[in-house]
Amino acid sequence: MPDQKLLTTYGLKYNPFLPAIPSEDLWLRPGAETFFFRVETLVLDGGFALIGGDPGLGKSKLLHLLAGRMERLSDVVVGVMEHPQSTLSDFYRELGQLFGVDLKPTNRYGGFRALRARWRDHIKSTLFRPLLLVDESQEMATACLNELRLLGSAHFDSECLLTTVLSGDTRLADRFRSRDLLPLGSRIRTRMVLTPLPHEDLLDFLEHLLEHAGAPHLMTEGLRHTLVEHALGNPRVLCNMAEDLLYAAAQRDQEVLDEQLFLEVVAGERPSTKRKPSKRKKR
Repeated sequence: MPDQKLLTTYGLKYNPFLPAIPSEDLWLRPGAETFFFRVETLVLDGGFALIGGDPGLGKSKLLHLLAGRMERLSDVVVGVMEHPQSTLSDFYRELGQLFGVDLKPTNRYGGFRALRARWRDHIKSTLFRPLLLVDESQEMATACLNELRLLGSAHFDSECLLTTVLSGDTRLADRFRSRDLLPLGSRIRTRMVLTPLPHEDLLDFLEHLLEHAGAPHLMTEGLRHTLVEHALGNPRVLCNMAEDLLYAAAQRDQEVLDEQLFLEVVAGERPSTKRKPSKRKKR
């Protein structure tokens, strides 16, 4: 079934179980406001912040919310790195593009000086540090992570020229314990480590998705609790199950998603089709 027909069938503004949710409809998890406030104060002084946690817990969505919030602040320049797994040369090339500096990868020292000069000019005119957001930071090369530390540090580490928010899974936190990255790990000034959501919060997340997509009637109450119980606190797992149910219901012309649909589609159960044993004639 084409997506537009699916949306029309269930009165949805968009598919709430896909990643492409409008920024204004993203769910704000408990504790996020405190972290956002801390980052807002961090752009005055510079330094590193960290978002960590297992896959599927909402790190990218939290970074998405943070980006929108910071972009609304006047005089705050936000750069979002799209290719964290770059080599050092490409790393400098992308930083130059993000902050409007024409860099030559063959002249790394010239790029180093040009970026710092641009950031210093921005700080003098606005008093805010530029903000760099890096998703999937666990993929960054050690050399690039250390280069970020050196780029943003001036006057014998007494002045920060850049605010950087790194987001990555638990491998990133593990890497900060290694000898090569320990200096960077010790400079993380604030962090938010995501853990599996409790039942109440995950249920609130699901109801938020349905309401903002325009279809609070889409699921029975029993199915909502069933999905939450089987998601193990992971929003991505919940959305994957719910998406399977949505398409299965559309295929069956089922108006409301319920627990029986879950049993048949997700749990793999089927209505009983046992046949009575045949009676053979004795010879």
